[in-house]
Amino acid sequence: METEVQVPAQVQSNSFTYMGRSFSGLTVNDDSSLAFSDCNSDRSGEFPTASSQSRRLIIACAADNSDELVSQLVSDLHSSSIEEQKQAALELRLLAKNKPENRIKIAEAGAIKPLIEIISSSNDSQLHEYCVTAVLNLSLCDENKEIIASSGAIKPLIRALKVGTSTAKENAACALLRLSQVNLNKITIGRFGAIPPLVNLLESGNFRGKKDASTALYALCSVRENKIRAVEAGIMKPLVELMSDFASNMVDKSAFVLSLLVSVAEGRAALVEEGGIPVLVEIVEVGTQRQKEIAVGILVQLCEDSSSYRTMVAREGAIPPLVALSQSGTNRAKQKAETLIALLRQPRSAIAAAGASSDVSV
Repeated sequence: METEVQVPAQVQSNSFTYMGRSFSGLTVNDDSSLAFSDCNSDRSGEFPTASSQSRRLIIACAADNSDELVSQLVSDLHSSSIEEQKQAALELRLLAKNKPENRIKIAEAGAIKPLIEIISSSNDSQLHEYCVTAVLNLSLCDENKEIIASSGAIKPLIRALKVGTSTAKENAACALLRLSQVNLNKITIGRFGAIPPLVNLLESGNFRGKKDASTALYALCSVRENKIRAVEAGIMKPLVELMSDFASNMVDKSAFVLSLLVSVAEGRAALVEEGGIPVLVEIVEVGTQRQKEIAVGILVQLCEDSSSYRTMVAREGAIPPLVALSQSGTNRAKQKAETLIALLRQPRSAIAAAGASSDVSV
């Protein structure tokens, strides 16, 4: 969601000249807590106070005819000076962040290719981060998605997932998510190797990184071959761990990703191997209504074609919370719970042989 620029009382107006144009009375919020979230734009908010005059300039130009400024900034991306490149990437990023119409203007000015080239080759972490985030902001425009992908952005963004700063990794995940909204890009992104570093971000990133990784993985794993890649990359372990931690605020997102993965046999086997059944049963028992619905849906997929999995689910004590859910859950949850109860009734002899102590009466 785009954040409107607000003017705090403590920020004073200044007058100055840039590129032959005079600006005065320009103010902008310096609070980095207004950084963007949920993959809608960059959330870094690390702009230093010393650059506040430049920031005010960018906002002012964004409200005016900024063609001349954009052209100059794109030219500066080709500079031999890293500092000039940083400033250009920073300002292009800010233009794209604050004015949606500028995203097309910046792309048409030829910014995408030099930004991608810098992401591919730069060893300066800050410059690299600025360019990744500029590409993210440009990708918010539907018209730019195909241009960014066809310009070769996917591999450099995957590189950013591997070697970038934590912010660059998060914003690269978001940019790949945006590009994956073009269906053909989902296959390309998976084949170019995005899944393993996204799984790594899911496992070892901070909270924002985990959220961004899970969101990107959910989009990419709508394609079967990416589901297999995710399982092979070890996604099941962090998913199960996150679902088991109700304080993580990641139960829902992790369960949604898992609901896609269990549609393939490899995903079901990995879930069982990582101890996912007890976690899912616990969610059915104590989770929120939405969490219960997702969990029981996963268990239905797990049990449909496997009597051994049904036995394991029943032995975890699933039937009492399922009966309760069938009586008090949402309509969809009730239907799924009833379906699962019916499945668990089928292998009575197998259940009895597996453990006489199990109480499986309904």
